[in-house]
Amino acid sequence: MTAHVTGFDLSLAREVLDSQPFSRLVGARISAFEDGEAVLEVDIRDDLRQQNGFLHGGVLSYAADNAITFAAGSALGPAVLTSGFSIQYVRPATGRSLLARASVVHAGRRQAVVRCDLLTVDEDGTETLCAVAQGTVLSVNGSER
Repeated sequence: MTAHVTGFDLSLAREVLDSQPFSRLVGARISAFEDGEAVLEVDIRDDLRQQNGFLHGGVLSYAADNAITFAAGSALGPAVLTSGFSIQYVRPATGRSLLARASVVHAGRRQAVVRCDLLTVDEDGTETLCAVAQGTVLSVNGSER
């Protein structure tokens, strides 16, 4: 597993997420942040749905991107950026909330590869896989800006 970055804990991760205006707009929250893993949650609201009533694919992509970045940040440190990710939609997203569970697959000194499962949660707590994503995250540490 990856080494946990000292000082970058759930409390700081929540501050970082709250500093992102778009994350506040969709109402995202981090419910888990630890050694190489992160869970991002978004309540499914009417204003986040597309024309057929399903959660918009852009919200799924946002959740995957951010969960991937936070999971990598727990391994590489807080100064990271997603360099790319792909997402495969498995089924339409319906339910009460969305969970984006990301885990570092491999971390080096400057980059991490992360997998993210996106699941909807219905009223009785049943989780259903709706998309899978994978991304690469780079450490920026001020040198590439």
